[in-house]
Amino acid sequence: MKRGKKYLEAVKHVEPGKIYDPREAFELIGKIAYAKFDETVEAAVKLGVDPRHADQMVRGAVVLPHGTGQVARVLVFARGDKAKEARDAGADYVGAEDLVEKIQGGWLEFDRAVATPDMMGLVGRLGRILGPRGLMPNPRTGTVTNDIAAAVREIKQGKVEFRTERTGIIHARIGKVSFGPDKLTENFAALIDALLKARPAAAKGQYLRSAYVSSSMGPGIPVNPLRAVRPDA
Repeated sequence: MKRGKKYLEAVKHVEPGKIYDPREAFELIGKIAYAKFDETVEAAVKLGVDPRHADQMVRGAVVLPHGTGQVARVLVFARGDKAKEARDAGADYVGAEDLVEKIQGGWLEFDRAVATPDMMGLVGRLGRILGPRGLMPNPRTGTVTNDIAAAVREIKQGKVEFRTERTGIIHARIGKVSFGPDKLTENFAALIDALLKARPAAAKGQYLRSAYVSSSMGPGIPVNPLRAVRPDA
């Protein structure tokens, strides 16, 4: 892949072979970020699991203490009082059959979807559309629930979902460059803590294999993920 001059200049600041302390890595990201916009900061964590086996799939969600820097557009499938709860909590779109028809027609102008359990028979029709896009409501991530108001508020406050890819890697957005190293470190620590709690019983050996953090346009910086939750690791 051909890289631009600014990217190549940024790479020079990443010391080859060094595994950075998380806070040190986020300080470096702030120094080498070169885009004219406030870049998103992401984490990629390689786990010692084989996602081909259902009992080793890692999936969950975590509310980042400082949010993601982006306000998600939340769609809620609900009726009656639950629909009102969703609207009062700040949901952007609320409905039932009308939303299903709209989505089947190609509309996807939302970031997260939540549903009450009684709506899943209806929402199931959208599995082929929402599933591949990571938008399907799921009890494991708290998006199929009767506590609709709490689910909507958590998403608006910065709740992010994570799921292992085929290669056993978790990708997650953890904030913006403008957050600074302290807030980014705390958000990263919350993600790592959630991953540790989600460790499958079937996972053997080293669980957290490696981790990288980066800004949207910048190079990946290797970090010791355990140092985020255990400073002496």
